[in-house]
Amino acid sequence: MILTTPQQPGDNSPPLTASDFQRLAQLVRREAGLDLPEMKEMLVYSRLVGRVRELGFSDFGQYADLLSRPGTEPERQRLINALTTNTTQFFREKHHFAYLAQEALPPLIAQARKGARLRIWSAGCSSGEEAYSLAFTLLEACPNAAQLDIKILATDIDADVLSQAILGKYPESALHKLPQTVMTRHFTPVDDHAWQVNAEARALIHFRSLNLIKPLPMRGPFDIVFCRNVAIYFDAATQDLLWKQLNGITAPGGYLFLGHSERLSSPTKEEFGLQGVTIYRKRPSAVPNDLGQSEASQGEPPCR
Repeated sequence: MILTTPQQPGDNSPPLTASDFQRLAQLVRREAGLDLPEMKEMLVYSRLVGRVRELGFSDFGQYADLLSRPGTEPERQRLINALTTNTTQFFREKHHFAYLAQEALPPLIAQARKGARLRIWSAGCSSGEEAYSLAFTLLEACPNAAQLDIKILATDIDADVLSQAILGKYPESALHKLPQTVMTRHFTPVDDHAWQVNAEARALIHFRSLNLIKPLPMRGPFDIVFCRNVAIYFDAATQDLLWKQLNGITAPGGYLFLGHSERLSSPTKEEFGLQGVTIYRKRPSAVPNDLGQSEASQGEPPCR
C-alpha cells in the first residue's frame, strides 16, 4: 500500500509504503518517544521526501534500511530533527509568566540573595523564545541575577533549533507582540528586520541538547521546570516516563509548568498540588526520586 498522494504519469517521487512508515515510526518512537499515528503519514512524507531524494534513494524503504545500520546516529538525529514540531513564541501562555513573577520567583529570589542557589529548566526550549522569556522575567524581578547563584538550563532534542536559540537572533515578525519596554531593555537591532537578545539575558542561560526519554544527565534539583507542549507528542506510556523524570528532578516545593492541554497522570500527580491552569507545585514533603545518572552525566553537568 502506498500512502503518498496518487502519482501522476512521469512522477518519480519516492513512494512511502505502510510498512516503511511503520518502520520509521517505530524508530522515532524508540529514539525520541515521538508518537506518529497513521494520520501523520503525509507529514512524514512531506518532511522527509527531500532527504530521500538527496540521498539518491528510489523509495523510503531504502532510507529505513540506512537508518537501521550501525553508525548512522547522525542521520537518525537528522530524522528526529525533521519530524520534531517547533511551535513557540515569546511569553506564550502569559498567565504562566504572571504567576512566575508574582508568586513563584519572589521567595526564591529572596533566598538566592542570602546565598541559596536557584535553578530553572526550560525543557523542550525549541528556538529559545521560552528560555529568553524566563530570563526577561527573572531580570525584571532580580536585576542583579548575574551576581547571584542563578542559572537557567534550556534543552531540546533538535540540534538545529538549538543553534538558533544560542544565537538569540529573531526576525521582527517574532517580536511584534512584545511590549516596547521589553524590546528596549532586552534586544538590540543587528541588521534590517532582525534583533538579538542582549548579552545580559543570554548569559543566564545554558543551552544543551537533551533527549527527555533518556536518563537525565543533570543532578538538579530544579526549583522551576517549564515542560510545555512536549508531552502532547508522546503516547501514554512515554508521558508517564516523562512525568516520572520531571518529578525526580523537581525540588520539593518546586514548580512545574505544563502546556495548556497537558495534565499530570498518576502516580506522579499525587506528588504535586495544582496552583493554577497547568501550574503544579511539588509537595514540600515529597522526596525526589533517585533516577540515577547516565554516562552523559560524568564530568560537569549541564546546569548544576
